[in-house]
Amino acid sequence: MLGAVETRSVSPVFVGRADELDVLNDALARAAVGEPQALLLGGEAGVGKTRLIEEFATAACREGAVVALGGCVEIGADGLPFAPFSTALRALRRHLPDELAAAAAGQEEELARLLPELGDTSRGRHDEEGMARLFELTVRLLERVAADRTVVVLLEDLHWADASTRHLLAYLFRTLRSGRLLVLATYRADDVHRRHPLRPLLAELDRLRTVRRIELGRFSRAEVGRQIAGILASEPEQAQVDEIFERSDGNAFFVEELAVAAHEGCRTGLTDSLRDLLLVRVESLPEGSQRVARIVAEGGSTVEYRLLAAVARLTEDDLIEALRAAVGANILLATPDADGFRFRHSLVREAVADDLLPGERSRLNRRYAEALEADPTLVPVDERAARLASHWYHAHDAAKALPAVLDASVAARRRHAYSEQLRLLERAMELWDTAPETVRAELRPVDYTEVYPPWGCDPDTTPLRYLDLMAEAAVAGRFCGERERALKITKRALHVLEDEGDPLRAAWFWIQRSRLVEAQARGDGWQELATAQELVRGLPPSKVHAEVLANVAHWSMVHRPGPAALLAAERAVEYARMVGVRDIELNARLTLGGLLVESGDIEEGLAEVHEVKERAGELGAASVLGRAHVNLPHYLEGIGRSQEAVVILQEGVELVRKLGLLDTEAWVWGNLAESLHSLGRWDEAAEAGINSDRIGQSAKPRGFRSTLHAHLALARGDLAEADRQLTAARAHFGTHDIVPQHSLPLAFLSIGIAADEGRLVDVRAELDQALTAGFPPGTQRYGWPLLLAAATAEADARGLPGVEQGRAEIIERLRKAAKSLTTNVPVWGAYERWVRAELLRAEGRDTPDDWSEAVIAFESLERPYDLARVRHRLAEALLASAGGEEERDRATELLRLARAVADHLGARPLADAVDLLAQRARLTLALAPERSALAPADPAEALGLTSRERDVLRLVAVGRSNRQIAEELFISPKTASVHVSNILAKLNVSGRGEAAAVAHRLRLFPPETAAARTAG
Repeated sequence: MLGAVETRSVSPVFVGRADELDVLNDALARAAVGEPQALLLGGEAGVGKTRLIEEFATAACREGAVVALGGCVEIGADGLPFAPFSTALRALRRHLPDELAAAAAGQEEELARLLPELGDTSRGRHDEEGMARLFELTVRLLERVAADRTVVVLLEDLHWADASTRHLLAYLFRTLRSGRLLVLATYRADDVHRRHPLRPLLAELDRLRTVRRIELGRFSRAEVGRQIAGILASEPEQAQVDEIFERSDGNAFFVEELAVAAHEGCRTGLTDSLRDLLLVRVESLPEGSQRVARIVAEGGSTVEYRLLAAVARLTEDDLIEALRAAVGANILLATPDADGFRFRHSLVREAVADDLLPGERSRLNRRYAEALEADPTLVPVDERAARLASHWYHAHDAAKALPAVLDASVAARRRHAYSEQLRLLERAMELWDTAPETVRAELRPVDYTEVYPPWGCDPDTTPLRYLDLMAEAAVAGRFCGERERALKITKRALHVLEDEGDPLRAAWFWIQRSRLVEAQARGDGWQELATAQELVRGLPPSKVHAEVLANVAHWSMVHRPGPAALLAAERAVEYARMVGVRDIELNARLTLGGLLVESGDIEEGLAEVHEVKERAGELGAASVLGRAHVNLPHYLEGIGRSQEAVVILQEGVELVRKLGLLDTEAWVWGNLAESLHSLGRWDEAAEAGINSDRIGQSAKPRGFRSTLHAHLALARGDLAEADRQLTAARAHFGTHDIVPQHSLPLAFLSIGIAADEGRLVDVRAELDQALTAGFPPGTQRYGWPLLLAAATAEADARGLPGVEQGRAEIIERLRKAAKSLTTNVPVWGAYERWVRAELLRAEGRDTPDDWSEAVIAFESLERPYDLARVRHRLAEALLASAGGEEERDRATELLRLARAVADHLGARPLADAVDLLAQRARLTLALAPERSALAPADPAEALGLTSRERDVLRLVAVGRSNRQIAEELFISPKTASVHVSNILAKLNVSGRGEAAAVAHRLRLFPPETAAARTAG
């Protein structure tokens, strides 16, 4: 019996965890039918997470699932980039080689950043989309592999995960859409303190409805008893169970250690110290085994046998004997897949590592580093640079550590692990001053950086400088989203450059600051760009000069479009061609083309953008190609050619997805939603908006999408949702960098919501703010809808009490603003006629001819909703003209057409307006079945108003006080007050003015009645 216990501390009986296993098995069943699953499993160290997933994995295999296990690898205090995903993909490649090869076909070069066996990672581009591109391809790879079979991906020890792994996991959980795939990640909950980097990720994932989180608790007293029985292979005494339960507090690993220690007679030697508890069995090993355990503890999560042999420097027989004793005591475990060894539990490894003396730790790290330098094949190729850098760093040898850390930073960059690249570059900057000058002199920019070309130096002969590291770190910080750290680096760099007289380097860092400040909503970035522009003024043409001009042109196009922006774009193109910088030239030409379109040279501008799009495709300039698929449809939509825009956007969705341009894809979906909305394909527009929501996480795309959602909600009469989305859009855009293409749509929405809620004062205030700011060149696409919304609000309010003050001035301002906007394309010419007709309606001077012009203008356009609205107004004008049967018949047909569109789109306000007009004119419209139940015979009845309340509301609408109402209706003022309170509640408004606005907007009382009573 004693021998059995010595070789087994893990209970062969799986204890408890029935509820947790049920959750996992349910998730497996869902995944098996094509509903991908994402789960998180948390619990304190030693509580039994690994045992639970082992049991689950065994059960999943019995069900025919393919299980791929990957764990986060800790090297000293460092995590290995993408380690769990690389290991899991490697396992899938072993189990399903043909399937994985087919799923990766065409993208091997990018996916090799996670699985080096697929190809060479030294080539390929590096940009802000690089990491997102890799993430998208990885998710799609997993979905394809799991298309026809159930695949379970188990990722252990997230508390050790590097930042890139955390980002990839978040992306996977957020975008997983298809496949028979289950992803389960585990983490040690007691390690996730308030400042632990995993904590924000867990909070983010908790907000996803698709992610289930399991918290593993400790064992009960009864479960501890069953666990001890399994370990001892016999029923323990109750006193022993009580003692072990009390000391372990139900922690499964502590139960194992205490049970074995007690059985081996070590009970009296144990203390209550956790470290002593963990070390007691290690210290009972032979001295050779203890020495090997110390070596393994400092080598990381797992140490390969050949590497261990090189570091231990024992004879092979002595090493094997030492390992056999440690494995036999369940201290170490052999890992057949890695041909190495690890501690059975990480808590024991940490305790052994913590027990090392400082000099002993640095000596062991030096021996590991020397072994790896002597034979790099001792570890997998994708781990080599990171492990060597970590060991030299912890060996406190700056001369060796600096080049090793820089090599590791290059390896991280090649894998798009920009967070780890940034950390390593910061470590290199820390080592810079302590490394010998002779070592630094041997380092070359060409070997370690990608941003050196702007300086104009020879990267093969010029030594690497501290500023080069700062430049590379700033870019890495921007690429991985660590913009705050990148900002601090640029600030330090500019401080260093103050006394150096190097305007090119300084200008380059000011460009980076401009991008970062704008991205962080700290400002609009212009001050930084202007500083960069001043620094390069008068210098010979260079890449930095071209980049400055291209950034200035793009900034001007977005913030201050006009002749100056056009000139800046032309200069940027000229300089980029002069110095032969292809990507900058193409980007500048995209900017130039857009400015030409917005300045009125439409065909020339579109031809320029089309040419850039084709050229970028030929050259494989991914970021330019992605931007072209955003900008070209944007310009087409701006001139009313929505159908052309949709074709390019649908092509663009597939293209940018293949390129892995995630933020670009979010913009493409957003633009597609906008154009589909214009075309009257609202359900498709809403779906496109949802796709954009799921993909893009940057602030400005999210603000744009919220604007689109608000626009759709307003048109469908959901004012609460429209207001919520408007608030969200404002939050996303912030207050530091509101550009016309964002601020004008927000003003339009504010006016529309305020008008529908009867808040004419707020409508006028918002309009005044917009007109004071003005409409910069090229903003007519946003200006016309805003003027229309304000003019419509004024027209709808005609006849209400208290609205005439300042009304003539407002109408005149609207007319003046309309004259400032161009009408050089049919859609804006149509809007001009519509605004003119609404302003005439606001004055009571509109005629059927005015509205006929607007209808004719929209009949040639692809704008069904706009056409339906002007048809409704034409019908209203025809009925008000006291014409004969011919006019009534024409009005009836116009209303039928308008309501058919309203029904199809779900535009409830328009449908209600059509119904009310038809009812007042006693016209019979052919009701669609779904609308007949929605259209009440009496609008007042639909509001729940009694006959007396209707009379009271009629008088409220013309401004009567409670006393005047009482006198006219022969009731007491108190009764009148009660009726008014009931009316406000039924209309869900807060005051008499809003109640009057609702009555007026719904045309509950003919306008002439109000006018007559006001005159009386």
